[in-house]
Amino acid sequence: MSTIDVKNANTVEVGYDEFCGALAAHDLQALWSLQRKIMPDTPIPATQPWLWKWDTIFPLAKRAGELITIERGGDRRVLALANPGLHGLPFTSTTLWGAIQYLGPGETAPAHRHNPSAIRFVMTGSGVYTTVDGDACEMQPGDLILTPNWMWHDHNNYGDEPMVWFDGLDLPLLVNLETIFFENHPDLQQPVRGHGLSEQLHAGPGLAPAGEDRDPLNSPLLRYRWENTERELEELLRLRGGSEATVEFLNTANGGPAIRTFACQMTRLLPGARTPTRRATGSSVHVVFQGSGRSVIDGTVFEWGPGDIFVVPSWAPVDHEAGEQSDHFVLSDRPVLEAFRLYKREKLPDRQEVRGVFEPR
Repeated sequence: MSTIDVKNANTVEVGYDEFCGALAAHDLQALWSLQRKIMPDTPIPATQPWLWKWDTIFPLAKRAGELITIERGGDRRVLALANPGLHGLPFTSTTLWGAIQYLGPGETAPAHRHNPSAIRFVMTGSGVYTTVDGDACEMQPGDLILTPNWMWHDHNNYGDEPMVWFDGLDLPLLVNLETIFFENHPDLQQPVRGHGLSEQLHAGPGLAPAGEDRDPLNSPLLRYRWENTERELEELLRLRGGSEATVEFLNTANGGPAIRTFACQMTRLLPGARTPTRRATGSSVHVVFQGSGRSVIDGTVFEWGPGDIFVVPSWAPVDHEAGEQSDHFVLSDRPVLEAFRLYKREKLPDRQEVRGVFEPR
């Protein structure tokens, strides 16, 4: 059996600069020169605060509908929200994929499956259903549709108007873990076993006040209707008072997050409401379903309205102010951080100092 030979190992007798060059030549790096880069006092996210305007992305999505046909190989007509801090990667944050998907009248996006989990939050349109493992789930504005990992899914527009929805996936997380799998269904569309089966078999609405500890497993309920979400928000405001309410979409079987790797929430702000300044580890993507206002993210003002989408990086101070009643769908990577005891959240004592106003491209 071979052992490490210390006595006969050659000693490298060079100066410091030559020594550093020798390390690089042998694919080695010195921790003492990296300490502050890899172990900073607080998180230094690559993700930048950013906002995508509906008035920009919807016309481009519509034009994509005119230019790009849906067929095998180009299965989805999707515009990824690419954060400029991630050097050209098509990711909204280092852990979250956000995108806009457009489906025209009479179109079908072919069936496939993959191990990244996905959600669809409907922004506008009607006459569409997503089939998830044989369950045809109708889609209406404000609805949340789950497609947990490795479930077959296809999208079908039987109506006479286009539909646009927000896609949220844990794709960047799985890319970094080098664990992606993907498979096309042998048929263009999977067989439909029934319509709204998950709603019939698993009691809804699958909502509760946000911020409570729960067990993490994917939810058997696949469609969360907007009418139930709005009812829960109204009831929470009635019972608790105040000007802000947040509900979380839950696993109806055990009360955990609806999807294991990210949290889905809806926040309502009443007119004139301004939240405290908060910050948390992990990133979040906010989809403005209705209303208008502004958010201050790490000192920059972001003005938003219906259909706009913005991202909050890890540990960035943020507060929100509503000019009118506003509803935000919020996607975050919190469950992953909680699973590894990495989630930290705090309320800051003072308002942020505003350093500038975001100018959309």
